[in-house]
Amino acid sequence: MKNLITSEYKIVPLCATNAFYLPLPQEPIDVIGHLIPIYDGCQWIPQEQLLDTPITKVYPTEMFDPMDYVNKPSYAGFLAMFGEECVGTIRVSDRWQKNAFIDDLAINRAHRGKGIGARLMDEAVDWGRQNGYWGMSLETQSWNLLAIRFYIKYGFRIGGIDNCVYRAMPEPYTKATALYMYMLPEDEYPRSTNQ
Repeated sequence: MKNLITSEYKIVPLCATNAFYLPLPQEPIDVIGHLIPIYDGCQWIPQEQLLDTPITKVYPTEMFDPMDYVNKPSYAGFLAMFGEECVGTIRVSDRWQKNAFIDDLAINRAHRGKGIGARLMDEAVDWGRQNGYWGMSLETQSWNLLAIRFYIKYGFRIGGIDNCVYRAMPEPYTKATALYMYMLPEDEYPRSTNQ
């Protein structure tokens, strides 16, 4: 999943000397449609519904202590650096079911589409494997279609949905469906009888 354009970017572990870069300010996300997952009795089949006119949404800035991801066995973070500027980050943590969980993946708008997300995900997956995790998991929203396309291309599959979890939340979450996505060893995926 390497991209020649990404050679000008450097991926570094989050540490005490660079933790001041986080949290990154949230930037607009292009919303081109949403995903409608269809369950066939065994697995989720992703179906896209595109908008006639794309819109943008912005997540609220997440407040967390970056030091929670430094020198702790169940947490890690990685930064994408462009010179001295932090242009992306991924944070990963332990979950009880032995999947490493992607807490957040964010790329500055001007640097999206250059392979940085894949390089950050590579680091998170490597961290998970080195620490004995069985697979990877994450949560996203049904309207974040560009991110969902990236996750599916990377190897994640939908494992479940929840259309109630965001009901009381303000925009951009209102009326969104939570998608729980997993990247598991290939032989662990359920197989549809319709294939």
